Amino acid sequence: MHNIEKVELIIVGGGPAGLSAALAAANYGVNVILVEEREFLGGQLVKQTHRFFGSEKEYAGTRGLKISNLLVEEIKENEHIKVLTSSRVLGIYKDKIVTILTNNKMMKYFPKALILATGASEKFLAFENNDLPGVFGAGAVQTLMNLYGVSPAKKILMVGSGNIGLIVSYQLLQAGVEVACVIEAAPKIGGYSVHASKLRRMGVPILTSHTIKKAVGKDKVEGAIICQLDSSWREIIDTDQFIKCDAICLSVGLTPLTDLLRQTNIKTVYISELGGYIPIRDENMETNIKNLFVAGDVSGIEEATSAIIEGQIAGLNVAKRINKNVKYQLEIEKQIMEAKEELELLRAGPVGEKVRKGLKKIGLNNSKNYDERMSNEEYDISFLMRTGIPSNDNLKMKLPQSEEIFNKGPIAISECFQKFPCDPCVKGCPFDAISEEGNINNLPYVDFEKCTGCAICVSKCPGLAMFVVQKNYTDSTSLVTLPYEFLPKPMKDQTVLVLNREGTEICEGIVKRVIDGKIQDKTTVVTVEVPKEYFLETRNIKVK
Repeated sequence: MHNIEKVELIIVGGGPAGLSAALAAANYGVNVILVEEREFLGGQLVKQTHRFFGSEKEYAGTRGLKISNLLVEEIKENEHIKVLTSSRVLGIYKDKIVTILTNNKMMKYFPKALILATGASEKFLAFENNDLPGVFGAGAVQTLMNLYGVSPAKKILMVGSGNIGLIVSYQLLQAGVEVACVIEAAPKIGGYSVHASKLRRMGVPILTSHTIKKAVGKDKVEGAIICQLDSSWREIIDTDQFIKCDAICLSVGLTPLTDLLRQTNIKTVYISELGGYIPIRDENMETNIKNLFVAGDVSGIEEATSAIIEGQIAGLNVAKRINKNVKYQLEIEKQIMEAKEELELLRAGPVGEKVRKGLKKIGLNNSKNYDERMSNEEYDISFLMRTGIPSNDNLKMKLPQSEEIFNKGPIAISECFQKFPCDPCVKGCPFDAISEEGNINNLPYVDFEKCTGCAICVSKCPGLAMFVVQKNYTDSTSLVTLPYEFLPKPMKDQTVLVLNREGTEICEGIVKRVIDGKIQDKTTVVTVEVPKEYFLETRNIKVK
């Protein structure tokens, strides 16, 4: 053990899981070395400009880059955390000896505990000319735009409709890049319907059962050939379509980064539902090697909110073992139990089914398919999953029909038709007019008797799925209040183009009120006056 420094805890990876693990352990006096190969902390959070779903505990309604800033500031202020950026863990050897290359020096450490939060890498896709300049992964596009302020293209084709593909497509639109279309090989979109609806309101086509055959171009991407797929995922003859674009963005999934794990005797298993090979671990995030924990995407691909909680669980368990102070033991155990319950609740809804199946294969799924507190009501959203938008015909049974409700005055309308964990609209309503019936996975229900039309929910909703309508503003016009996240921002009394859920221009409107995004976490809330016949169709505006 000559020239090997003994330490209490080493955490590999400075993303959401690693940051939360470091804080959870250090807050109970554990001395932590946090290692990150990049020159900055935050991982994927630093380029995520969208607002998070989930609960308040996981920063719901807060943008990813802001969450990163909050966590990093806490890290800097904690005297028990030593940060090694621009440093790489080269190996984990016998007896958990860790070799780190930092400041051009090779350092060796012998930690009491080790947490690996190395994240995931992007999957690629095989097609002709996929090596042409202009073929990007979604992570690279986010890095260019949101980290360095570089536009990746003028017009782009997005391949993949998972949450990442849908979110990055929306961010491309915000950056002024035209999105030719989003294609998805599966028969339905893979991400949340609210993300798809945002794109459709901008007029972006979402083509399911389609794939890319070929990138077109000599020295760089100049277009792409796509085609339709049948129910067996085979190409349908004579369905080739040329898409003109100067870039292709691939968002076809993530794979856990298990390179370091393979240097140890950690047992791994292939679980397709969790992204590939993952380490077998228990509910405390501990592997078969004592005091070696995992957290975040390296343990299975999920949302960042889950990574944050898994990091907390791992860090707290290390603190429980290292800090033997009796007065802290019960407190730590209580926090561990609360974190586990929160994680189970986030996975309890329909969108968590895939993760639950994966966890069950390694003996970790003890939850019911649907939480017993979850409402039995489930909208038929087959139309929504196919197209990514609610159509006017399908909405006839979803929106309030009584004239008395509309005559009451302004009311909030939710167009969140898919059950997934999210509650900012519920927690943000000062009148308790929005409810999920005790379960974060339920659809939000608006009590029109309590609703005042204050529009706070419009600014709070991360999915931009809340609207306020006042049908009878005048004899011939209505008011619609909606979220807006583009530049230039509209101004009061300005005439704007009004779009429906499909991004089609339906009329002109006059802006009556603008609540600046500086107040509402960069989401501007706009109230527009429209002809009364369009009050239930108005869902977006375009500034002339």
